[in-house]
Amino acid sequence: MSKTLNEIPFVSIIIPVFNDNESLGICLTALSQQTYLKEHYEIIVVDNNSQENVSEVTNRFEQVTLAHEPRPGSYIARNKGTSLAKGSIIAFTDADCIPTSTWLENGVSKLISEENVGLVAGRIDLFAKDDDNPNPYELYEILALGFPQEQFLTDDHFGVTANLFTFSHVIKSVGDFDQNLKSGGDKQWGQRVFKAGYRQLYADDACIKHPTRNTWKDLNKRGTRIMGGNYDVIKAKKKTQMALLIDFFLFLKPPFRFFIHTWNDKRLTGFNQKMQFTIVMLRLRWSAIKERTRLQFGGGISERS
Repeated sequence: MSKTLNEIPFVSIIIPVFNDNESLGICLTALSQQTYLKEHYEIIVVDNNSQENVSEVTNRFEQVTLAHEPRPGSYIARNKGTSLAKGSIIAFTDADCIPTSTWLENGVSKLISEENVGLVAGRIDLFAKDDDNPNPYELYEILALGFPQEQFLTDDHFGVTANLFTFSHVIKSVGDFDQNLKSGGDKQWGQRVFKAGYRQLYADDACIKHPTRNTWKDLNKRGTRIMGGNYDVIKAKKKTQMALLIDFFLFLKPPFRFFIHTWNDKRLTGFNQKMQFTIVMLRLRWSAIKERTRLQFGGGISERS
């Protein structure tokens, strides 16, 4: 960075983790190899009540502080991390992310490059175990459940917390993440930042790598979490049972537009790949319907993961 040593801002990196020691170790190794000066950043890992012994991983890294948040949910865990943060800049990523070596330097540079910036969203590249031959679950996530951060900023005024930078004073101004949400809290928080009048920027060179889910179990787990988070938001907005019921029937409308868009996607090569993608889509759709029904009519609680 071009700034003098005393001008380089101190950064607190917040990482929630729940039963993912293997990925966390890879993430922390990548963070220990950043081009940003080591004495100018800290890493706060927040154990969200894992059954695994997270300290076995964090103790291997001198810059890491381990905190605990027993209440379930990644957003309440992030709030715990920010409450302990020393930095004027807060950087968020996830335990299953692999930051490139210049991630921190480029993200911070973008954040401080202009006046009145509230957040910076960095690029997220999904990758399969074999990029040349992804299985149907990896393919579906890459094409349908990716993280187009620049589009998120343009269309909905938010960036996902897998790769997000902000100032501590912005968090103090707009408040913490909604601790009641288990998915979608980054969107809600980002829109609060936008409504408060802050600018939002995209940093293509502040990149992290994110492995795709490569099994039905893991992909369905993500879909269930997203469905639960969406329902929590809807339930907070719909003040009557009739309004919730109407929304439920609208939700049941078949996704014809998405289906047509899928079959016209040039990234899907050949009939077999399109059929594999469609089958995964229909399975996820059925799981989402079952989860929405459970939450709305069975009095269930949204899943954390």
